[in-house]
Amino acid sequence: MSQTLTQRPFLAKLTIAEAFESLLREPVPLRVTAYDGSAAGPEDAPYRFHIATERGLSYLMSSPDPDLGLGRAYVSGDLQLSGAHPGDPYDALVVLKTGIKFRRPTPSELVNLVRSLGVNHLVPPPPPPEEAPSRARRVFEGVRHSLRRDAEAISHHYDVSNRFYELVLGPSMTYTCAVFPHEAATLEEAQAAKYDLVARKLDLRSGQRLLDVGCGWGGMVRHAAKEYGVKALGVTLSRQQAEWAQQEIKRQGLDDLAEVRHLDYRLVEEGDFDAVSSIGLTEHIGVRNYPSYFGFLKDKLKPEARLLNHCITRANNQQSTRTGEFIDRYVFPDGELAAPGRLVSAVHDAGLEVHDVENIRFHYARTLAGWCANLAEHWDECVAEVGENTCRVWGLYMAASRLAFERNEIQLHHILAAKVGDDGSNGFPLRPTW
Repeated sequence: MSQTLTQRPFLAKLTIAEAFESLLREPVPLRVTAYDGSAAGPEDAPYRFHIATERGLSYLMSSPDPDLGLGRAYVSGDLQLSGAHPGDPYDALVVLKTGIKFRRPTPSELVNLVRSLGVNHLVPPPPPPEEAPSRARRVFEGVRHSLRRDAEAISHHYDVSNRFYELVLGPSMTYTCAVFPHEAATLEEAQAAKYDLVARKLDLRSGQRLLDVGCGWGGMVRHAAKEYGVKALGVTLSRQQAEWAQQEIKRQGLDDLAEVRHLDYRLVEEGDFDAVSSIGLTEHIGVRNYPSYFGFLKDKLKPEARLLNHCITRANNQQSTRTGEFIDRYVFPDGELAAPGRLVSAVHDAGLEVHDVENIRFHYARTLAGWCANLAEHWDECVAEVGENTCRVWGLYMAASRLAFERNEIQLHHILAAKVGDDGSNGFPLRPTW
């Protein structure tokens, strides 16, 4: 390993690789190279990170958030990864997460590091065009979680390309956690199993009415109509999702039972539903809006009807509800996550009775692995469809999320509740039937 900064004379100028290496508490487990010709780490390391341009170095040095700086440099192609497919960099991220341990430099070390690399690199370059405005700048786009701002946030992520989603998600066109019934189950089998689990938890029966809020491409709507004879209405803020879903409903001959509208869930006028499913919407509504959200859904239910809320959750209440800067700017603008207890409390406070809570986080890790495999397999076509930068965003985001689920940094919970009748009835049998 190269000399640390404390072992060098104060004025000794560092190369890029030396500067990086000097910030580590332990030897670097991967190869790091840079455009100045410097290198650090074992030559036979399975993964190699190359800082290819001055702009990449500026992204790394100027960002107040390390993950955002790394993300910007990687998305733009200024930080290049060798040894792992960009569609599935999971194994390389495991090495980064477990093997890279930074130390805090002293003030004098920091001064020398900046002097060596150039103070000009502290000036932030323009971010990649795939990046959404910061939270502070989004203030000018309207109040957070207003109808307009939520529509823009959803469009940023979902109105990319239906063809791209077909390639990554597979035939089910389902962008939520699957449920794997056994070890050998395929992604498609697991998505079908997820929809059927939701249907059984909701006790769907022929002739009933289902409202699916945040319905995506209509997977739950079609499953309920086709498999259970339920009249199902889905709503989504993504115009492209709604158009694709309606075409698929027509193709499958489900027009008489299923419908998907391009509509904010708050504008649904119908009521007296036998069941409401919310699969992956709660992450987008904002924690402070939980009372109005669950209150609205309760009002859409008839007495003894059920609600199934499926969403990503925090592992504890000490974590911030806000997502990290990279996720916020590149994936889910304005997204927020809370611990399951906070969600259960909000459901109870809305006047609904909680009957079951289930954590399926390992299933989401498997789901993400399947999506990454699809992206890697169809990489060239995906790049042709949406551009290489966007594909890198997806590969990085999905692989990092898989790791976060595996390490219990985030979870996925089903919360099943019922609207209690005036006489205290809830429609549930003595024991669960699903």
